[in-house]
Parts: sequence; C-alpha cells; structure tokens
Amino acid sequence: MRQSTFSLIFIVFGTVLTTIFCLEWLNRETPFMAEALAQTRIVDLEYHKGLTEEEKRNILLYENASKSVVNIDTQSRVNTFFMERVAQGMGSGSVLDKQGHILTNFHVIAQATDVQVTLFNGNSYGAKLIGADPNNDMAVLKINAPEEELFPITLGNSERLRVGQKVYAIGCPFGLEQTLSTGIISSLNRSLPSQNKARTIKQIIQIDAAINPGNSGGPLLDSYGEVIGMNTAIATHSGDSAGVGFAIPVNTISRLLPQLIQYGKVSRPNLGIEQVMKTDGGLLITRVQEGGPAERAGLNSPRVITKEKRQGPFRYEYRTMDKTSAQIIIGINEHEVETADDLLSVVESFKPGDTVNLVILQDGKKYRVPVILGKDE
Repeated sequence: MRQSTFSLIFIVFGTVLTTIFCLEWLNRETPFMAEALAQTRIVDLEYHKGLTEEEKRNILLYENASKSVVNIDTQSRVNTFFMERVAQGMGSGSVLDKQGHILTNFHVIAQATDVQVTLFNGNSYGAKLIGADPNNDMAVLKINAPEEELFPITLGNSERLRVGQKVYAIGCPFGLEQTLSTGIISSLNRSLPSQNKARTIKQIIQIDAAINPGNSGGPLLDSYGEVIGMNTAIATHSGDSAGVGFAIPVNTISRLLPQLIQYGKVSRPNLGIEQVMKTDGGLLITRVQEGGPAERAGLNSPRVITKEKRQGPFRYEYRTMDKTSAQIIIGINEHEVETADDLLSVVESFKPGDTVNLVILQDGKKYRVPVILGKDE
C-alpha cells in the first residue's frame, strides 16, 4: 500500500513539472515563432484595412450599373389538348432612357400576353412592346415609371474588344434579381441562329461568366461599366451554365435601336434577289423579285432551254439550264461572299436607296453590276 501511495505522488508531481515546463516553453518566443506571429499580425492588419483595389472597382461598377438592370416576368397562354394553361417566363433587361424604354431579348417576351418589369427598388410596372427584331433577337419595351426611378445604362463600343478582357454580367438568373457574375471574353465573332431561324446573328461575343436562365436580355459590361453586349444564350446540355455564354454586340444593338423605338421594326434594304444556290464558284441567282432592284439592274435567273434526246425508237424532251446565262455572285463591293448569309450581312450594312456593286461571274467573265437597294416591306 505504501509503495502504491509513493507511485501516485510521483506521477502527480511529474505531471505538474511537465505542465510547468511546457508553459514556460510556450511563453518563450523563439526566432521562428516570433516571425510567424509577426506575419500573422501583418495579415490580420491587411485584412482589416479594407478591400482590395479590384474589389473596390467591382463594387463601384455594380452599384452604378445595377440600378439600370430590370427583372422581366412574363405570362403566356398555352393551349394543350384538354385546356388552356398559363406559362410563366423570366428574363432581364436594361433601362435605355428616362422615357421608360427597356432593352431585352425578343425570345424573353415572344408570345407573352402579360409583361411585368421590376426596377432595382422593387417597384413593378406593366410593359408594352414597342418594337422587335427577331432576326437579331432584340426587343424594346416601354413602362410608365417616374423619371426619378429610371437610371439609363451607358452603351459602349464593341468594335475593339479583345479576347481575355474582363467582363461583368448583371441579371436575374432563376429570378434572383440584381445578380452579378464576372468572367472574361473567351472568343469573338461567333454566330448564333436567329429566333426565327431565317438567318444567323453575326459577331457574337463568347464569355465564360456564369449565365443562366433568367440572364437573357441583361447587360454585359466592360471594366468601365459600359454595355458591350446583351446576354442572350448559353451552350449547355443540362440547361444550366457551363461556362459558355453568348452576347449580342452592342454596336449591332446601337445601330438598330433608333428604328425599333421610332418605327417598331427594322427597315432593311432590299436587294431584290429572292433565292440563290451555293456552288463551287459562288452564289448562283435562281430567283429574283419581279420588278425588284436586281431585275431592274439586269440580273435574273438562268434561262431554261428544252432539249431533245433520242433513245432507240423513243424521243424524250428535257429541260436544262443555259449555262451561258447563269449569273453567279462572287462579291459585293469589296467583300467576298460565299453563303447567302454573307450576302445578307453585307447588304444589311447599307440603307435603302444606297447603291451596291455586285461582282458577277457569267460565262467565264467577271463584271460589276450596280444595284440601287430598295426597302424591304
């Protein structure tokens, strides 16, 4: 029993000594510990100094631009086999002016019977469609809101964009209003099919900023807070963001906005060529508008000639194209064209009444034909 008592006293005494030694060692600042503590204090001080310069720029950009971004809610009636139901949609938009004009995508409001626009302050207003251009997936709405609630967004320039430059997207993904996402320009000069599938939209900006359902129609901004595009589509298999988003360039938007606001539609120039066929040599004119600009300029579809063919006692008649009359478009002004969409894109850069020179290849000879553009009704 005595031996057990001494053993217990020794263990307790040893534990006390060990504890005192450890505390003394911990209280000593070795050079290594002093340096580590100093670094920790520096980091803490830096953290409490505030935000980084980049964070400050991001915050300032968001606070200035977010007031110009709106949430768009739509309702449309869908007929099913048994009944008519109401479908709901959502999107984003940008305030254009103090008169209440709102820019968004055409596909956001297509088929909608009711459109509600919610401003940054939570106030909602019914909107009416002022103008639309399905070919470029653009629409302009108008709301009757007090001027003090409207903060017009600043339209920039998309002509000199560079791959790698920073971009900011503000919108309402999944209905979460005033959401900011950042990224870079991943590529330029992409193409997207238009809403009516009749043509493609050119010079599309590809970005890696998170774009999700509900972002459509919202602004894509540069580091100065100016609009360089309108977020329009994503490439995805799941329906959610996969880091591949697309935006319509602001220069296209700026060019078409005045017509949409004033006339409700885009007045496009009319070349008077209704159909072409792609060949190895260019675009063969196969149908022109009767009495249209192209026909007045001397352009036409190839002549069709009837030929006779004999096979034994039988005689056959067949029709073929007179190749000498075939007119093939290989260019317009100084632009080469390879597809019908190339031709449309060049023509639409002009106005009705302008004269363009088509470069024609016919029977091995190349020549120019001036055509005065009409107005597409």
